[in-house]
Amino acid sequence: MLDIRQLQYFVTVAEEEHVGRAAEKLHISQSPLSRQIAQLEEKLGLTLFERSQQRIRLTRDGRTFLAETQAFLTHARRLEALAKRLGRGDEGGLCIGYIENAMHAGVLPGGLRTLRATRPNVHVALYSLHSSEQLEGLRQRSLDIALVCDPPPADDPDLEAARVLSDPMILALPEGHPLADITELKPDDLAGQDWIVVRHHETGEHHHNFVAACVRSGFTPSIKMEASEPTTALGLVAAGLGVALVQQGLRHQAPPGVVLRELPWFSYRAPLWAAWHRINLRPLVANFRETLLSLAATAS
Repeated sequence: MLDIRQLQYFVTVAEEEHVGRAAEKLHISQSPLSRQIAQLEEKLGLTLFERSQQRIRLTRDGRTFLAETQAFLTHARRLEALAKRLGRGDEGGLCIGYIENAMHAGVLPGGLRTLRATRPNVHVALYSLHSSEQLEGLRQRSLDIALVCDPPPADDPDLEAARVLSDPMILALPEGHPLADITELKPDDLAGQDWIVVRHHETGEHHHNFVAACVRSGFTPSIKMEASEPTTALGLVAAGLGVALVQQGLRHQAPPGVVLRELPWFSYRAPLWAAWHRINLRPLVANFRETLLSLAATAS
């Protein structure tokens, strides 16, 4: 294996064509420099310099080797600079998993906007996945950050998480619905309505918590339809097939034909968590995690 220090010595001697001047430039004594060049030639099995009392000049093979050495050292300096940028988190790649509400509520776009402003050279890959798939991706190291509705258990040996959003729910009504013209709705107004609810295959507990929150608020939803995504539920509301409660972050995703009403008295919130692996956290991942947590603290 070639010694980079010896290669740097070789280039300096070749450029100066004088061992004494090269030694001064390198801030070393002349004799050690001459020994290093001789050791390099021995290692290569190649005569790099023609030597005389007056000067030292490259052989033909030495000139060829010089050009390649200069290119190699340039690449080595670039590689070192890249490593430092990666170490600071200024460059590299991020693989981020997310659920739909992370995008619609602005958490993910806000984090990416900050990332782009501070670290424009970072490459980001986004994956829309269920929460359970994202957590498995963290374990397998195919994901760096996960934005999920269900965090890992508090005693999980591999993963950690922090809440980044607690999104209030708003009522979606079909245009022309009798309740659409009422500004301040009460729990009694919602009793007896045909309800469309969102039930993910992985979030049965959320469904039970949602129904329990409805009961605590004073009405029991008569569920007529279930949708796997909140945007699907909004489409069904627009078709006049019922009413639905969706996250406030979806306000701007409501299609024509949907009227939205706030329910300040309804206590249920749609959670969003950021999760990550406990160990070997790259600086870039740590930086983006802190960005998400900072945005969450500002919004709360």
